Amino acid sequence: MEISKTYEPQQIEKKWYGFWQDGGYFKPNETSSQKAFTILIPPPNVTGILHMGHVLNNTLQDVVVRYHRMKGEPTLWLPGVDHAGIATQNVVEKELAKRGSNRHLIGREKLLELIWQWKTEKGGIIIDQLKLLGASCDWDRQRFTMDDMLSRAVKEVFVTLYEQGLIYKGKYIINWCPRCVTALANDEVEHADETGKLWHIRYPYATATVNDASAEAISGYVTVATTRPETMLGDVAVAVNPKDERYKDLIGKELILPLTGRRIPIIADEYVDKEFGTGCVKVTPAHDPNDFEIGIRHNLPQLLVMDEHGIMNEAAGDDFCGLDRYACREKVLKLLTEQNLLEKTEAHEHAVGHCYRCDTVIEPYLSDQWFVKMKPLAEQAIAVVESGEVKFQPERWTKVYMHWMNNIRDWCISRQIWWGHRIPAYYCETCDKMIVAKEMPQSCPECGGKTFRQDEDVLDTWFSSWLWPFSTMGWPDETADLQKFLPTNVLITAPEIIYLWVARMIMSTLHFKGVIPFSTVLLHGTVRDEIGRKMSKSLGNSPDPIDIIERVGADALRFSMIFNTPKGADVAYSDSMLEGGRNFANKIWNAFRFIMLNVSEIEGLPSPAKLKLELADRWIISRLQEVTIEVRAHYENLRLNDAANCMFKFLWDEYCSWYIELSKDRLRPEANMESRLTAKYVLLDLMQNSMRLLHPIMPFITEEIWQSIKSIFPMQGEALIIADFPIADTSLIDPKIDDEMLFVQESITAIRNLRKQVNLPPSQEIMLVIRYADVKQQQLFDAYMAYFSKLAKVSSITGGTEIEKPKAAIASVVRNIEVFLPLEGLIDLDSERLRLTKQIEKLTKELSSINAKLGNANFISNAKEEVIAKEQEKFSEVNTKLELLKQLLADF
Repeated sequence: MEISKTYEPQQIEKKWYGFWQDGGYFKPNETSSQKAFTILIPPPNVTGILHMGHVLNNTLQDVVVRYHRMKGEPTLWLPGVDHAGIATQNVVEKELAKRGSNRHLIGREKLLELIWQWKTEKGGIIIDQLKLLGASCDWDRQRFTMDDMLSRAVKEVFVTLYEQGLIYKGKYIINWCPRCVTALANDEVEHADETGKLWHIRYPYATATVNDASAEAISGYVTVATTRPETMLGDVAVAVNPKDERYKDLIGKELILPLTGRRIPIIADEYVDKEFGTGCVKVTPAHDPNDFEIGIRHNLPQLLVMDEHGIMNEAAGDDFCGLDRYACREKVLKLLTEQNLLEKTEAHEHAVGHCYRCDTVIEPYLSDQWFVKMKPLAEQAIAVVESGEVKFQPERWTKVYMHWMNNIRDWCISRQIWWGHRIPAYYCETCDKMIVAKEMPQSCPECGGKTFRQDEDVLDTWFSSWLWPFSTMGWPDETADLQKFLPTNVLITAPEIIYLWVARMIMSTLHFKGVIPFSTVLLHGTVRDEIGRKMSKSLGNSPDPIDIIERVGADALRFSMIFNTPKGADVAYSDSMLEGGRNFANKIWNAFRFIMLNVSEIEGLPSPAKLKLELADRWIISRLQEVTIEVRAHYENLRLNDAANCMFKFLWDEYCSWYIELSKDRLRPEANMESRLTAKYVLLDLMQNSMRLLHPIMPFITEEIWQSIKSIFPMQGEALIIADFPIADTSLIDPKIDDEMLFVQESITAIRNLRKQVNLPPSQEIMLVIRYADVKQQQLFDAYMAYFSKLAKVSSITGGTEIEKPKAAIASVVRNIEVFLPLEGLIDLDSERLRLTKQIEKLTKELSSINAKLGNANFISNAKEEVIAKEQEKFSEVNTKLELLKQLLADF
C-alpha cells in the first residue's frame, strides 16, 4: 500500500472538497424523516476577503453543521453575501476618482452599472475563500441581498410597515458621515474615548451694541463651554437649568451670539446639568441631538450652518462660508481670541463617534430621513428572550440584549447613496403627493397626474439583512423551504452586531412570520493579536488566512482556532498557535500510515465476536465509548473547544502514545495470529470511529483516512461527511479495566522517570523489584509483563508483598506499591556515590544560606510578605531534596 510519508494537505483538501460538492453532500437530505437542522450564515460583505474573524466564525458554523449532518438530520447551511451599500459604493467611487471622475459626473444609472459589473467580477472572492476553509454550505441556495427575490421581500416589508404606521418620514437629527455623505443609524457609530478640548466662550448680554461685542465693551456675559466651537454659528439659544440660582434672573433675557451679531434668548430647560462646565449650554438644534429635543420643546428655529460634506454654508456667515468644519473651528477660535471672548481652554476626555465604515468623525446633522418605530416591534422580541424561546450563549449576553431592547430608539433607515434598495416612495410631479408602493403608481390619487419621481435615498444595508431568516427562503410566498427550515436552530455570530442584526432579525421574523428566527444565538469572541489588540487591516496585525491554508492546510488552521477558543471567549492568535494544529494533523497521519502499512500484511478480518481481547484492547474500546459520550455532549452544547481538546487528548495521549505502541509487537509476523488479527481489527475500528468523532473539526484529513480504511475495513456509507456519527455502547465501558490500565500506565511512567533519574540509555534493559500491596496487583503485572518490556525496557520483575528494599536502588511509589530499580550493574556505583555526595554538599550550602536569610531579623522586618513566603517555600523544597539524597546515599 502506497501512502505518502508526509501529510500533504493541499492536494487532499482540494480533492475532497470537489468530491463533496460534486456529490451534493452539502444539500439537506430530502429523504430523512428527522426534523431539519438549519444555520444561516451571517452574510459577509460582497467587498470582503477572508480574515481571521471570518475563519473563527465560519469554522464554528461548519463544525456544528457537519455534526448534525452526520446525525442524519436534513441539514441546511444557507449561504449568502450582503451588498454592503456604503462600502461597495466607496470601492467603485475610488476607482472613478483615479480616472478623474465621480458619481455625479456619470449619473446614478451608470454608477449602478459599474457596481454590478464590479460585483460580477470581484464580488465572490470571499465565497471562494470560504470553500478553501472547508465551509459545507448549500451553495446552490446562495443568496445576495440585492437578488430579485430578496428585493421583493424588502419592498413588501417597507410598504407593510408604512401602512401599519411603523415607518415614517421626518426631519430629525441623525448621525451623518461627511465622507460617505450619508446618514448612519445609532448602532453604526463606533465611539472611542479621546482627549479633546473644552472651550469656554463668553456670550455678551444684549445690552452691548451689536457692533461692539468685545469683552472690554460689555457690561456682562455668560460663559458657555463646548467641544465643537464651529457649531456656535448655528446657536439659537443658551439654556440653563430652571433650578440654577446663578441664572434664574437671566431667563428670558437675550445674548449676542459672538461673531454673528444675532440676538438669542436665554431659556430654562431641565436637561441642562448644573454641574457640567459653567451650567450654561449653547443650543444648536440642527447640529446636536439633545439640542434638537430642546428646540422642539421650546419651538426654536433649526439653523443648519453646514452642508452634507462638512463644509460651512451661507447660513454660517460670509467669514466662514466654504470652510471645512475643522478649518472653521480654527478661524472661530482665532477670532474669539482676538475679541477676548475665549475665556479658557481645558483638556477634556469624551467619547467621539466615528463612522463604522471609514472611521470619519460623524456629524450630528438635521435632514429629512425615513425611520422605523422600534418600540412596538421590540415588545415580542423581549418576550421570547424572557421566556427562553430564544437563548443567548454565553448567557451574559442576555442582559446586554435586554438593556438595548428596553431602551430602543427609532431606526433611521434611509441612506444618501445610490447602491442599495431604493426607497419605494414616489412623488407626483404635478402636486408633489407622496405615495408609498411596491411599484411606481400609474396615476396620482390626488390630482390624477401620470408622472412621478422616486425617492432618491436607498435603505440602510441592515434593512435587507434583518429579513435574512425568511427573505432567503422565498417570502412573501409560502415556500416549502419556509415550512421546513424556519425557525432555524443556531445563529453563530459576533457580539458587535447583536443590535445591528441579531435583535432586528428577531423583531422582523416575529412580526412578519409569527415565529422566532432561531432558538439559540452563540456569540463567539474576538480574534486578537498577542498583545490583545483586535485584528484589523488598519493595524496590519492580521495574517492572511489563505496564506496560512497554503502553508499548513485548512484542517490545521481550523483545529488551532477551535482548540484555542473557549466558548464565548476571545482568542489570542499567534503563528505559534498553528503548530498545535499542524503537529496534530501530522500525528494522526503518521499513526494512520503506520497502521495501514502494517495491517496490510495481515490477511483477513475477524468478526467482533471472535476477537481475542487483552487489557489494552478492552481499555481503548472502553475509553472510546467514554470519549464518544463526552464529545457528543460537547458538540450538542456548542462547547466546540472542549470537543477539540477531548479528541486531541484521546488520539495523541491514549491511542497513539499508548495503544499503538503496545500493539506494535502484536503486529509482527512472528506474533500469534489471533493476537495479530485482534490488534488489526481494534486499530482500524478505533481509527475509523475517531475520524467520525473528529470529522466536524478536521473534515479533510478525516475523510482521507476514513476512505482509506474503508477499502480494507467494510463500513456503511459512501462518504464520511454523511457517515453516522458514533453512538457509544455503554455496555463496553468497564471502569475496572480502565483503572487497571491506568495503574499499568502510571507504573510505566514511574519506571521511565527512574531511568531518567540515572540517565539510562533508551535501549538499556533493566530489572525491577516491586513491593505489592496485594496478590492481585502482582498477577496484573505478571500478566502484562510484555507492556513493561515494550514501553519501559524491563527484562524482569521480582516482587511480592513482603520483600525488602534492595541495596543501592532508587525507588518510586505508585498508588500503594513501591517500585525499586537496583543500580548495581547499571551504573558505576562509586561514581554515583561521588555524584550524590557532591549534590548533598551543594544542597547543604544552599540550605544554610536560605536558613541564614530567614534568621536575619532585618530581612524579616523589611522584606515583603510574598518574598519571605517564597524563601520559606524554597527552604522546604531544598530540605526535602537533601533528605531524599541522604537516604539514597545511605542505601549504597
